[in-house]
Amino acid sequence: MAGAIIENMSTKKLVILGVTLLLFQALAFMVGGLIAPSPTRAAEYLATKCVDKIKYPEETKWFMPWGVDQCEKIKTFDEAMAKRIEANNIVFAAHIPMSKNEMSPWFQFMLVILQFDIAFKMYNQIEEGAVVTIDVGLAYRDDLFSEWTEMAHSFEHRNLNCNFTAEKTIENEGRYYVCDPLPFMEVGSVAHKYYLINIRLPVNERKKVNIGIGEIRDIRLVSIHQNGGFTQVWFAMKTFLTPSILIIMIWYWRRITLMTRPPVLLEKVIFALGISMTFINIPVEWFSVGFNWTWMLLFGDIRQGIFYSMLLSFWIIFCGEHLMDQMERNRFSVYWKQVGPIVFGSFCLFIFDMCERGVQLTNPFYSIWASDVGTELAMSFIIVAGICACLYFLFLCFMVFQVFRNISGKRTSLPAMSKARRLHYEKPKFQFRFIGLIPTACALMQFYLFFSSNVNEGHWHWGDHTVQVNSAFFTGIYGMWNLYVFAIMFLYAPSHKRYGNEQSNVGDGGATSGEDIQLTTTITHVDGPTELYKMTGKEAQE
Repeated sequence: MAGAIIENMSTKKLVILGVTLLLFQALAFMVGGLIAPSPTRAAEYLATKCVDKIKYPEETKWFMPWGVDQCEKIKTFDEAMAKRIEANNIVFAAHIPMSKNEMSPWFQFMLVILQFDIAFKMYNQIEEGAVVTIDVGLAYRDDLFSEWTEMAHSFEHRNLNCNFTAEKTIENEGRYYVCDPLPFMEVGSVAHKYYLINIRLPVNERKKVNIGIGEIRDIRLVSIHQNGGFTQVWFAMKTFLTPSILIIMIWYWRRITLMTRPPVLLEKVIFALGISMTFINIPVEWFSVGFNWTWMLLFGDIRQGIFYSMLLSFWIIFCGEHLMDQMERNRFSVYWKQVGPIVFGSFCLFIFDMCERGVQLTNPFYSIWASDVGTELAMSFIIVAGICACLYFLFLCFMVFQVFRNISGKRTSLPAMSKARRLHYEKPKFQFRFIGLIPTACALMQFYLFFSSNVNEGHWHWGDHTVQVNSAFFTGIYGMWNLYVFAIMFLYAPSHKRYGNEQSNVGDGGATSGEDIQLTTTITHVDGPTELYKMTGKEAQE
């Protein structure tokens, strides 16, 4: 019979393969830890308070905080009151990046978080359930002398969640509330060199707009973008790994098609896993450097969702196909109870992502977390996906338990079996333990690295070198799953070795009971390749 490569590899070759994969895994971590810089970079901006003297609201003007065409500025709101400047005539302006710097397409995305500095006043306190209405505009240009081009404009609402840590007395007036940062803006592409944000806080007492939000003194913005150096390392890694997975995938499927039988379910799922990994690897991000593709973040989420859904389905089917006594096999419909939660959970996360980043393609200031209804909807999707994940985990643990129980049950009867039949039961046991422990190790490694990268300060000092833990986490996990898929397709590809017909007797050195066991050639049926035994006597009763 033509078995899988893992069935015919010697222990020595398998150890060599494992050591080689571990060396490449270590290399993937070293690339991120020693070569790549930190994955992201953050910069804080204090918005400049500009005075808007335009009499007609339909006129469009962008207010620059510095430069030749800088706006008329005020330092405090007390100065504005002294000059009789109303709140509706104040514009908070922030230029990204800071003076003498430029943005780059290598930054990939730009995430902006908003923070209000609100002072406590006895006569102007923050009401419970206060909502801030923001009139915000975003513009761009590619040199310091051209006119600003509007990129987006929107009226947004943000819920204030602030606490005053001291006692609310006259003596504590002027002290600041402690307010939670608010999601403000996310752009999926950084195609221009300069960006300008203008924020207005319109006040309308009759419509209760921006009433009861306290005395806002300043607005701070934190801009986060991907580090250009990390982007280059990441793109290079994807470019290197794409052909390796693509070649092993083609080689794997060629071996499958050379078989005289049709591919079985497990082989199809392994091939689909290779396709999903290749889909992630294809470095289409190179085009985002030259094109303004704002949908790249959403596209990346979809690619990861497809891969992880395929990976989870593979683990379920891998366990099910190793239940040696299970009659119904090699049919995808058998696993609908286990795969169903994966599909439904993935669909919920996809809807959530479309409600967030999908809408941001047209309005970068939108956030599903900005309203109570949106927050409840988002939490519903996440909770449902979490329930599906728990159900999947229970199904997987139950199937793993069944496989090990099945394997243990056969162990007592192995000595009485012929050599060929003993291999028929021993090899699936070895395959399952070898391949089944790898995803467990991968998952534990991913959780550990995620925890360590969030707990520590983001880098370690190793002699004269600085190890970027966060970068090592990204490149290491990415390399780990590529190596895992590579190993699965290589080890489960059909082997060129074939077993000949064999005749053996029960017992040591002869037929102790005079009852023969004849092994016929391998046959193929709807459940895949299996060995047909002609049994008599005691073995026929097993």
